[in-house]
Amino acid sequence: MNKAIGITIMAMSVLLNACSSEMGQSDGKELIGRSDIKIPDGRFSPEALWAMGRIGDVNVSPDGQKIVYSVAYYSVPADKSNRELFVMNADGSDNKQITHSAFSENQAVWIKNGTKIAYLSTESGSSQVWEMNPDGTGKKQLSHFDGNIEGFRFSPDEKHLLFVAQVKTIPSTADKYPDLPKATGRVITDLMYKHWDEWVTTAPHPFVADFNGDSVGEATDIMEGEPYESPMKPFGGIEQLAWNTSSDKIAYTSRKKTGKAYAVSTNSDIYEYDLNTKETKNLTEGMMGYDTNPQYSPDGKYIAWQSMERDGYEADLNRLMVMDLATGKKAFVSKALDTNVDGFIWNEQSTGFYFTAVWHGESHIYQVMLGAEDKITKLTDGTYDYASVALCGDKLITTRHSMSMADEIYAVSLAEDHQVNQLTTENKHIYDQLEFGKVEPRWMKTTDGKEMLTWIIYPPQFDPNKKYPTLLYCEGGPQSPVSQFWSYRWNFQIMAAHDYIIVAPNRRGLPGFGHEWNEAVSGDYGGQCMKDYLTAIDEFAKEPFVDKEHLGCVGASFGGFSVYWLAGHHDKRFKAFIAHDGIFNMEMQYLETEEMWFANWDMGGAYWEKENATAQRTFANSPHRFVDNWDTPILCIHGEKDYRILANQGMAAFNAAVLRGIPAELLIYPDENHWVLKPQNGVLWQRTFFKWLDKWLKQ
Repeated sequence: MNKAIGITIMAMSVLLNACSSEMGQSDGKELIGRSDIKIPDGRFSPEALWAMGRIGDVNVSPDGQKIVYSVAYYSVPADKSNRELFVMNADGSDNKQITHSAFSENQAVWIKNGTKIAYLSTESGSSQVWEMNPDGTGKKQLSHFDGNIEGFRFSPDEKHLLFVAQVKTIPSTADKYPDLPKATGRVITDLMYKHWDEWVTTAPHPFVADFNGDSVGEATDIMEGEPYESPMKPFGGIEQLAWNTSSDKIAYTSRKKTGKAYAVSTNSDIYEYDLNTKETKNLTEGMMGYDTNPQYSPDGKYIAWQSMERDGYEADLNRLMVMDLATGKKAFVSKALDTNVDGFIWNEQSTGFYFTAVWHGESHIYQVMLGAEDKITKLTDGTYDYASVALCGDKLITTRHSMSMADEIYAVSLAEDHQVNQLTTENKHIYDQLEFGKVEPRWMKTTDGKEMLTWIIYPPQFDPNKKYPTLLYCEGGPQSPVSQFWSYRWNFQIMAAHDYIIVAPNRRGLPGFGHEWNEAVSGDYGGQCMKDYLTAIDEFAKEPFVDKEHLGCVGASFGGFSVYWLAGHHDKRFKAFIAHDGIFNMEMQYLETEEMWFANWDMGGAYWEKENATAQRTFANSPHRFVDNWDTPILCIHGEKDYRILANQGMAAFNAAVLRGIPAELLIYPDENHWVLKPQNGVLWQRTFFKWLDKWLKQ
């Protein structure tokens, strides 16, 4: 299950790839750059996918004339990655790579009125802030912090540096028993001892230091002595902290809880730290859900942030909120659009916002003005997902992707026509060698009379006179949209290139179709959402070009749960299943997972609450209870560093299939978490995936 805190699956991917501590990144000994891969047959392959450059953070110069951005490159033979920086004019011209090192430069921003670029680099042995000229010359280390800097922001007057670094919050065994330095055991006394893919021993804290234009001074931990996180794990970054316009206050996101209290609550707040008085106040006291990602208005009069209303519900409506700093009055400015605000920026006049939001399977850019919250204007259109947004004079700089193209950088005019121009062509040399399949939307009537959007992805050179094996794709989250996302693992165009048709429904429990639709999955995992899946495959299987005798079903996380559940309820529709990191035994999952707020909300409570009808329905629908109905070959995939859904879930499902005499296979990764991040492991995943499907759906 993946987080739903205003970030999509692809946003998570960009974040993970951008981090200086990225798994498998270059160690400074090998230069990994753009691939010159040759693809003679025009078919998209795992090797071609991993050869693609992945555009990361984008930053516009103060005068709006230049853009700096990063690109991550991967080497499958070296099993590593490297991130380089590029600078171009704001119209996309004169694009130049300005770094050529093996130190994974990232998080580049403009400083000193656009005459310098500051960035993170591991060149000195740890992740520190450096600066250089816009052409890549004149590199100079600015910070010498004793530890790794994970993110940073200069104050508007550039007299201070705000940065994030880890501090120890849990004593190690060696701290407690110095005479046992080699002991590996951990003595646990409270919950949240593990999170996502780590044993929790540290927390990220905000530090602030003076900057004289030449070097960064001694740093102060503004949460010193507090065992809390800011930004919040596992995905929070520097976007969860902000400077005010006068450079004397810092807003930061924190959930000031530990142990069991942390495990059962999503109640984070926006705090404001005063550099002069050293005092901190809670700006969102009494707001009980996630409050994240603060931004002060350019005129300094307001602060805006993303906010969820209910405690314990991580996929609640993510609202854009604004507070008048003088009066404390709050406004819900995105209320006219019944979907999440996934990212936002102020306009230059402090009178409104540009933001991204998903609606009907596409993520677009919208505009809303203060005082006119009932009127939201859509600025972009088309079968795409727009992601990050930045101001650049009379246009917006954004990234855009689709099921047929990875992120590229675009400019969207703020004139009435909102003309869109592509600025980068990072992977054109690969696309030019490929033929992709058609992506088509279909609306289908569900068993309860609702309309459901389902994406259909066809093979290249599709021939309607042939019959094709067809895959039902089950989304994770469970409340992550099936929008126009581009995935570096669950890539629909690679599936299509293997001559499969893909059916990807926006079943019950996904954002972009209203609050009621999004909430329908909670407490009803085996209910209407599963009926929606069967509607999608049954409806599309009526097409004459669908090989009804060779249907497959695949998915990860909640999608993996869906596969395990459907394996016991599909009435012989499918001939092959693949479940990645799925829940097999709901009772064990309730006690094994770390973020208990998720289990409590989505499952409805604990399985021992016999009078709790929702909880009892949930656990009665656990996939492991229907193994006696399993009759179809199944591939189970899991990572042993997945602490969200433990690997024993996948192993148990595999064992059950083998004991039942059902053809089964297990792909287990000792060094991967809820995703597969290492290049060679990623290629192995793809090869195993298609070898299994081809075995059962093409023979």
